[in-house]
Amino acid sequence: MTERETRMETVAMLIQPGTNPEIVVNAVKAAFPNLVVIEEQPESKQLFIRRRARKLGWIQALGQLATMVVSRYGKRFTTARAAEILETFGANPEIDPAIPRIAVPSANSPEFLKVLGDIRPAALLLISTRMLKAGTLADIPCPVLNLHAGINPQYRGLQGGYWSRVMADEANFGATVHLVDAGVDTGGVLYQHRLEPSKRDTMHTYPLLQTAAATGIVVAALRDAVSGDLKPLKIAAPSQQWYHPPIWTWLWNGVTRGIW
Repeated sequence: MTERETRMETVAMLIQPGTNPEIVVNAVKAAFPNLVVIEEQPESKQLFIRRRARKLGWIQALGQLATMVVSRYGKRFTTARAAEILETFGANPEIDPAIPRIAVPSANSPEFLKVLGDIRPAALLLISTRMLKAGTLADIPCPVLNLHAGINPQYRGLQGGYWSRVMADEANFGATVHLVDAGVDTGGVLYQHRLEPSKRDTMHTYPLLQTAAATGIVVAALRDAVSGDLKPLKIAAPSQQWYHPPIWTWLWNGVTRGIW
């Protein structure tokens, strides 16, 4: 397949609304003009916390919820750093009204599979969505990729940038594009991008930094997927899933080590 033929293929992105997904949408649109964006509705925080409590217990779940609330509030104090990140990487978070968008209730809904059947993309990219169930994945005929804000397999799950710093492992601060399977960021790694965070970066800006820096590897992975040239890497490293830090852990690391 020639570069022009690859460029004219239809690719789809499944996202939830937000700045970081829109950065990737605009980068992918520049490489694939026939991009179609599918938006799923976010699940409620109540459902999220109940599921987390079943897995980790209510104390951990509520502690993590407190950190999430603080993080959302704290973003208003990092607008200057966020603007700097966008400028550094030429990232565009604005919604492009020219890009076709289709709303679905959930990534695991019949409506989502119907949309994919209608548009028949050559590849599907996930950004900031809920996990696809095994049954849903089995019904998707094209390659499914995900952009993860962390280096896999060491920092699967949530807040990979934050935890790499907490673990004194800043050499593994970055992002991963990987194939999607039924596990949590356990699919084959396609590309990784590592970078050094600024001393001004915190949990409020890590994901934005990781996303803005990773648009190049996203486009490269999609080109491979469309042309049938996916080559997962063999990585020998320990695998671990991480979650949001509970509020007491976040405060302790911030006060004692300056890692916020």
